Amino acid sequence: MIIHIDMDAFFASIEQAINPRLIGKPLVVGSRGSKMHTVVCAASYAAKRLGIHSGMSSRDAFKICPNLEFVRADQSKYIWTSSQIFKLLENFNLPLNYASIDEFQLDLPDSQNPVSLGKEIKQQIYSNFKITASVGIAKTWLLAKLASKIDKPDGLTLINDDNFKEILSKTALNKLCGMGGKNGQILMDQGLKTCWDLYLKLPGFFDNCGKFRETSGNSDEAIQKPKSMSHSYTLPMAQINPQVIFAWIRVLSEMVSGRLRQDNLVSATVHLWLNGPQIGNFGAQKTYLEATSDGYQIYLRTLKIMEKSRLKSPRIRAIGVTCSSLSQPSYNPLFSEEIRREELIKALDRINGKFGESTIFPAITILTR
Repeated sequence: MIIHIDMDAFFASIEQAINPRLIGKPLVVGSRGSKMHTVVCAASYAAKRLGIHSGMSSRDAFKICPNLEFVRADQSKYIWTSSQIFKLLENFNLPLNYASIDEFQLDLPDSQNPVSLGKEIKQQIYSNFKITASVGIAKTWLLAKLASKIDKPDGLTLINDDNFKEILSKTALNKLCGMGGKNGQILMDQGLKTCWDLYLKLPGFFDNCGKFRETSGNSDEAIQKPKSMSHSYTLPMAQINPQVIFAWIRVLSEMVSGRLRQDNLVSATVHLWLNGPQIGNFGAQKTYLEATSDGYQIYLRTLKIMEKSRLKSPRIRAIGVTCSSLSQPSYNPLFSEEIRREELIKALDRINGKFGESTIFPAITILTR
């Protein structure tokens, strides 16, 4: 079984947890500070009930609700919270995957009670962060993701053989991941209206969407020896400023490098993924003789990959950095500059570990805040 954890109104909920005065109020998080000249990148459930949604112009949102609360997005808070939730989930010692900044997936052995575990996960997230999550449980990641959407917010839904037909019959086809756009419309034009209609037409469709990754069958081994580590982020709107794009690549590189060092691993292969309205999906990677867990080196390697793409100031909507070819460090640094750099990284890890992540951070990442 797979547990899909989907945070509820993630950005807005974090702002409400930080400022309790906002709890229960219609709230939007704007991508820029000018509240009448920006786009809604997140809305609280009180705002959603009024018809306000992500992607709407803030001007239109204030027309719907003149007393709307507004907060400027602070991506560093959301990324930090996401990484802390990931660390909390790692304590369950099960194969774990980032689905997005606010979605996570756990792969469960048959011997474990998924509903009991789902309740415990929800309780721990709320106790630690004062925000809620909705949990979906099913035998495939696609169904688990669907289940997490059924009873939002703060829901828990299990899809199994007993309720499979009932739930799919009640769920519109365009609610299924991947069916909200052109693909879904093509099928709906053919008369398929619900997920059950899709199942009757393509009975193997849901079965083929199996585990989110292959494991050896030994969950402890899968956790101890990951094949890769990655972080990605979707910007509130397409960005053309190269310095802002570089800043986000640096943030993601630092996040990946921090996880590498926690597991005493180094990476020889770096993969950069970009998505935008002009370029679509771009992905490329390069393998180096010298493996590293230094966030700055990973960042420089991604920039070299980007240079080779020959992309001329494209608009970028999403960014991903992945490190693979993982191994344990096989040698100690020999040169004085390498030794100094390693000692500096260890010192930064100690400071950030004691006083909170991003207490000390690369200056360029200010552009993401």
